[in-house]
Amino acid sequence: MKRWILAASLCLPLAFAAPVKAAEPAATPARPAVDLATAPIGRMELPWWRQRFEHSLERVRQGHVNLIWLGDSITQNWELAGPEPFADYRPIWNRFYGDREAVNMGFRGDTTASVIWRLDHGEVAGLNPRALVLLVGANNFGHVHWNAEKSFAGINSIVHMLRQKLPNTQILLLAVLPSERSPWITQNTEALNAMLASSYRDRPYVTFMNVGGLFYRDGHLNRALYLDPHQAVTASHEPGVTTATVNSVALHPDAQGMAMIAETIEPVLHRLMADRDHRRPPAG
Repeated sequence: MKRWILAASLCLPLAFAAPVKAAEPAATPARPAVDLATAPIGRMELPWWRQRFEHSLERVRQGHVNLIWLGDSITQNWELAGPEPFADYRPIWNRFYGDREAVNMGFRGDTTASVIWRLDHGEVAGLNPRALVLLVGANNFGHVHWNAEKSFAGINSIVHMLRQKLPNTQILLLAVLPSERSPWITQNTEALNAMLASSYRDRPYVTFMNVGGLFYRDGHLNRALYLDPHQAVTASHEPGVTTATVNSVALHPDAQGMAMIAETIEPVLHRLMADRDHRRPPAG
């Protein structure tokens, strides 16, 4: 009997003890945020983009490239040939780059992420150009709404990739051109260009130029040097087109604007390429 009472007394504390909670699974550590401006993001789902990229790779395989223009629609527009004079860029391209074995690697709508993807998928593989003109970043401020800091990181990533893939190539990095889209875009464009100017002030392999001042007159953006307003005026005369449907932003330089850019960067470009100054006709 005493043994039974002793056993029962030993069990009582267990009977009234608080239930033991099951161990909770360890919390999954939060993944670091991915900066999309520096991530490779292709656009192969777009038929025209896929076709243009495949054509670019085919041109790369042919070799004999001494100069590359790399960027977005502002660069792609070098291929426009009118019929209106403001949309005829070919004479300017032929004058400054026609004898330089130059390749246009501009894709409309591309952000820094899409340029990174292209470089990551062989767009400059096996090339050894003397110089490369890089003009990218305007679309980062568009529908994806990446700010100056993120865009700065994206451009830095592109420059780093170019240095790895084209170690002998001099890079002419152009500031993002001014545009008339929104106050937020204007503010971030100016902030980005200030960061680029500071970061690439004394780099032996990168020359930074801000040619945005060409597009101002009396302190205001000169819309006459942009393709978009010209196209808006042309479209406004078409049947069924109302003012509300006309794209009146100022983003893409017209042929005259690009001619001014070509003239302005030429002293630097011909020094980087160690060839003649194409502002003047060839001797003889």
